[in-house]
Amino acid sequence: MPKAKKTKSKNDSSESENGVPKPKAPSKNQDDKTSSEGPSPVSQPVVLSTEDIETANEVSKLSIAHEIAVQENDLAGNSLESKFVETMYNAFWDHLKDQLSHNPPDFSCALELINNIKQILVSLLLPRQNHLKIEIEEVLDVDLLKQETEHGALNVPHLSNYILNLMALLCAPVRDEAVQKLENIKDPVELLRGIFHVLSLMKMDMMNYTIKSIRPYLQEHSIQYERAKFQELLDKQPNLLDCTTKWMTRAATDISTPLPRTSVSSSSSSGTISSFPSPKTDPEPPSLTTVLYQGYLNLVLRDHGNEEFPETLLMDKARLQNMKSRLRHLTILASVLLVARSFSCGVLFSSPEFVDKLKCITKALTEEFSSKPEESMLSVSEKVSQEIHQGLKNTGLTALSSENRASLVGQLRNIAKKENCIRTIIEQRIHLFLKCCLIRGMQESLLDFPGGLLFIEPELAELGWKFVNLMHHNQHVFGPFYAEILKNIISPPNAEENEKPI
Repeated sequence: MPKAKKTKSKNDSSESENGVPKPKAPSKNQDDKTSSEGPSPVSQPVVLSTEDIETANEVSKLSIAHEIAVQENDLAGNSLESKFVETMYNAFWDHLKDQLSHNPPDFSCALELINNIKQILVSLLLPRQNHLKIEIEEVLDVDLLKQETEHGALNVPHLSNYILNLMALLCAPVRDEAVQKLENIKDPVELLRGIFHVLSLMKMDMMNYTIKSIRPYLQEHSIQYERAKFQELLDKQPNLLDCTTKWMTRAATDISTPLPRTSVSSSSSSGTISSFPSPKTDPEPPSLTTVLYQGYLNLVLRDHGNEEFPETLLMDKARLQNMKSRLRHLTILASVLLVARSFSCGVLFSSPEFVDKLKCITKALTEEFSSKPEESMLSVSEKVSQEIHQGLKNTGLTALSSENRASLVGQLRNIAKKENCIRTIIEQRIHLFLKCCLIRGMQESLLDFPGGLLFIEPELAELGWKFVNLMHHNQHVFGPFYAEILKNIISPPNAEENEKPI
């Protein structure tokens, strides 16, 4: 059981967001003394203790392990770096084409490529395929091929056929068609370029297969490693869980406090909303899972101002803030589409193309919604009302009257207000969907999608997957620490602690 030591929390936080202790700021008296003695230097070096340096190293190891466990691949295909690489890549193939067009052809670059192809093919072999490995080394021996080129005896068609047959043997079934297409390429440069492209896909297939095979092992050991590293930090800083304790206490309070009834159930067109019972006072103490789920939802669905973030989730703070921002934009998007649909007689929204067009317009015009809500919704209302008016005319239906158009614009503009009823309903349905994802799992939640959110189902489902996976990983790693904290919340050691403000 992890040692979740409890001490009095300090008013001035001495830790940075990543858990590394901050050097203490000089007191006012120290500042005055420095000023009276003479001008202070522009900057003075901060001297860290050996303990601070060790703590920073432990936090770094913990962060790296966590990133390996939860981070997803992010291929920035349009980055400046990738464009530079692509330019150099194209220049190389042009250079190769120029070499092969000489009389006699210059095979120096081509032989280097064949050597790389040999290495890739060997890397795709299984440990037991020793005989095939020896054969590849012999057939694609660069020294031997170089001698053949010097004597004009290099058999290019035989060589290319051998490589393609090997690729057909080693590739996954999904790459069979791509390998077959290479057999029809006659230009040697384009053939080599195609071979490298398909080989890169085969390497990716092998890597994905390997990761899939060892993923359970990686996840299990990542959880143990993160937990052990955090315990080491907790041993050095007993107050490391203060903010986490406050966060869980608030979540436990939320569970025991009944929410005011709203119009969600009566307005819902889906059984999902009404099937979720409203929180109510329960004489039984809340379970750990219930408290955690409430706490996780609070992090992405509520504004807590400058409240300190739970230490156990500091490494995911940026991810959670990004999720929170995306959920806010999805709330606005779903609200706009729900209002717009009520003015389109349902006909326009039966066209996926029309819905996608409105979504693109709304997303583009609400990029600055957080800082300029009124201005953003003014632009949205004008553009969306115009699209619906024109769409009704194009389908031969009665276009919006000036009165209806004014009403549509007004309702869309009102979405900028936090207390807007449509926006409130959408927020509650998103809240309940995410809660359902945590409790029932993603598959079951997607089968019973809440009404009013269908137009943002792909975006919300993607976000839901990321949120649930991240929170379940956090729960697995820090579950023992959370259990110890909840035990103190439900049954505080003494009455005096129970009276202390959280």
